[in-house]
Amino acid sequence: MLASRLYAPTLREMPSDADVISQQLMLRAGFVRKVAGGLYTYLPLAWRSIHKINEIIREEMEAINSQEIMMPILQPSELWEESGRWAAYGAEMMRISDRHGREYCLGPTHEEMVTNLVRGEVNSYRQLPLSLYQIQNKYRDERRPRYGLMRSREFIMKDAYSFDIDEEGMSKSFWDMYEAYSKIFKRCGLTCKPVEADNGAIGGSGSFEFMALAESGEADVIHCTTCDYAANIEIGQPKALEVDTEEAKALETVSTPDAKSIQAVADMLELPLEKTIKAVVYNIEGKVILAIVRGDHEVNEIAVQRAVEGGIEPEMATPEDLVRVGLTAGFISPVGLSQTEEFAIVVDETVMNLHNVCGGANTIDAHYININPNRDFNVDDIIVAPIRLITLDDPCPKCDGQLRIDKGIEVGQVFKLGTKYSESMNATVLNQGGRPTPFQMGCYGIGVGRTLAAAIEQSYDENGIIWPVAIAPFEVVIVPINAKDEALMEVSERLYKEMKQTGIDVLLDDRKDRAGVKFKDADLIGYPVRITVSKNTIESGEVELRVRKDGSTSTVKIDEVTTSIYKQGLIPSDAATSNKDYP
Repeated sequence: MLASRLYAPTLREMPSDADVISQQLMLRAGFVRKVAGGLYTYLPLAWRSIHKINEIIREEMEAINSQEIMMPILQPSELWEESGRWAAYGAEMMRISDRHGREYCLGPTHEEMVTNLVRGEVNSYRQLPLSLYQIQNKYRDERRPRYGLMRSREFIMKDAYSFDIDEEGMSKSFWDMYEAYSKIFKRCGLTCKPVEADNGAIGGSGSFEFMALAESGEADVIHCTTCDYAANIEIGQPKALEVDTEEAKALETVSTPDAKSIQAVADMLELPLEKTIKAVVYNIEGKVILAIVRGDHEVNEIAVQRAVEGGIEPEMATPEDLVRVGLTAGFISPVGLSQTEEFAIVVDETVMNLHNVCGGANTIDAHYININPNRDFNVDDIIVAPIRLITLDDPCPKCDGQLRIDKGIEVGQVFKLGTKYSESMNATVLNQGGRPTPFQMGCYGIGVGRTLAAAIEQSYDENGIIWPVAIAPFEVVIVPINAKDEALMEVSERLYKEMKQTGIDVLLDDRKDRAGVKFKDADLIGYPVRITVSKNTIESGEVELRVRKDGSTSTVKIDEVTTSIYKQGLIPSDAATSNKDYP
């Protein structure tokens, strides 16, 4: 490719509305352009890298006998109603109606579609195991699209689905895909940590997320410094704390004017936070949920959702929600309250072990002291569950070792679905005994655009992107100092043709711009190797070879450039992608 023909409009200034470095650099380096909130156009450089990620995915899917298909993005509501998810999926689903009033959605995922496909075609265990995948756009109406490609309304996903006759087969398919994902992210140059994860709206019995560790990550990954325990903090299960053996005191009401936060109450009454209880109120599918944790703990919203078997992500309750169920904002506790059809109380199990703690008196400007939950809560009318977030003060749930928290970007997730969809959609297959049995399913996703963004978040400097070779838009850029100099261009063009013929994905920067502009663009875009052809080349027969990753330079004879690149391992010979056609 010639740079003079490449559509890569670079920017010199950092975009002011970009949230994270990957978004900033992709905009500056001419990889993407924002159309609207959560919507981006992929320009040629980004699309070349996306194509390379997709090819890595396809190679690893083929290695485990997963077959590529393409299903419609537009999905009829009837299939989602069969699975029970049409109403439960929530506001993220983009729903539309056709001219006849029939309802559809723009696919956020394809479990219903693929189950419908297979139930009509596969009728015997002899046709199993079966694994199908696709790479296509998905759509989710994000409440707050941000972080560029990492949380957008339209995004590229590789989604795969496995079908087996029994749980043993499903487990094998699951772990085959797990290993394939590990290879995919390693080949893409990412540092990833598989962690236990919540099943979310997908459902099923078990899940792992592949987290690319990066400071900009939205998710907190908690992991042990001693053993291999790792989990999304939302699913980390802290060990139960020791029971407080303090003797119970009489319940009292104290005046706490204008102290609406638990910290303000603790300061006013000179209490440590661990001697208080904190109330957080949510709305899940129209039902108000009062969650109670110890004052120094935080509520795990996913755990609350699981405890009340809520179908959609909890939202913070509105003032109107509180009024509807008779709660007084800033002064709430379960004392004297009972559940109703539109109101539920969920108390963390740690709270139930406390004695003589402070909490709201359910009236303005007042709190209780000496609350003893097992005495003062309506224990037969509340849900007790582990709903607090695990902390660094907790021991490792697996080995009691020291925990650590890092930020992570979710780039992939694997699920054991079991019979969640096959049972609800009556998708059965004849087993060895000739009896119909529901398919045992798994589903597996990779965010292709997220993988691209995560690679940047893990590897950049003040000058721009530092691409892993395998997914760089071009592996090598040749920069003649002066494109008007025929002698320099002759050497550059000779190197360009030689590299293409030997399998290197190379760009020749034949633009008439100053050398400094070309060098800045090369660093900004992040080509792994830069070859500079200068006047010294004509005199000495050598070019300068610069490695973007560490900035190291060396001089190499013109006839040895290609050999030297391979010999130094700057471009592994098995990763060469030249002469491939990029869409």
